[in-house]
Amino acid sequence: MTTTTTGGAPNTTPVLAGTLDTAAKQRRRRISPWTAVAVGIGYLVLVLFAFVYIYPFVIQLVTGFKTNPDATQNPLSLVPSPFVTEAFQRLGETSFWLWFLNSVVVSVVVTAGRVFFDSLAGYALARLPFRGRSATFAGILIILAVPGIILLIPKFLVLRQLGIWDTYPALFLPLIADAAGIFIMKQFFETIPVSVEEAARIDGASTFRLFWSVILPMARPALITITILSFQGSWNEFSHFLVASQDPNLYTLTKGVATLTSGQLGSGNQYPISMAASLLMTIPVAIVFFAFQRYFISGANAGAEKG
Repeated sequence: MTTTTTGGAPNTTPVLAGTLDTAAKQRRRRISPWTAVAVGIGYLVLVLFAFVYIYPFVIQLVTGFKTNPDATQNPLSLVPSPFVTEAFQRLGETSFWLWFLNSVVVSVVVTAGRVFFDSLAGYALARLPFRGRSATFAGILIILAVPGIILLIPKFLVLRQLGIWDTYPALFLPLIADAAGIFIMKQFFETIPVSVEEAARIDGASTFRLFWSVILPMARPALITITILSFQGSWNEFSHFLVASQDPNLYTLTKGVATLTSGQLGSGNQYPISMAASLLMTIPVAIVFFAFQRYFISGANAGAEKG
């Protein structure tokens, strides 16, 4: 083995490069055929699961461009015969865009409310000492274990008692805060060092000023997680809207589209118009999720290391 010199000092760069290349080749050779087969089977299983998951969305997309007879005779066909936009045209003749507007307003109000109130409650449970704090948090955990359908009749009775049943506030006020969001925010706030707050307190910051200007900006991943979950949950909510109102002008997309499948448009299964409506319903949630997905995992797992 030879080396070259530059200015009297040996130059071993080519030798080291060759040694590293040889080591890399040896590592590649160590992979046994059985390991390669196992990896290949693993990827094949992942592809199959991905196909099973994506296939219903493809069927939804394709069915929206079918005729009603074609959708009935060939429900799983991926090629519309013929390709038509009749379902979308008929959808435009319904109150779909009114339902869409109602869903947007309710989802935005609920999302903003949950981000604000859940973060306030989470901060109080994580930082502020008060009597009954542990019992309050235990109650929130219990609420998480209660199926939402059990609360439908109590919600209806409370809305009637307050005199807001079948009004716009009835659509969003009961959803303005949720236990899951409070839990996520509390767990995240507990990961922020107390020393950050102590420095701000020395400068004379009030409790709310400390929360709003110092702590809340540091909770960006958790806030984005709450934003995604709140928007998705309120956009797809159905059971609450079912008991909150009966005025057709207050229908949201979930309730309005349900009427399309219950025979409002006449006889037949109405698969194309139902799938067309479902497709348009999916777009806003998908946009919100993909816009903030990189923050979702970090926010959802906040506090996991604290354990």
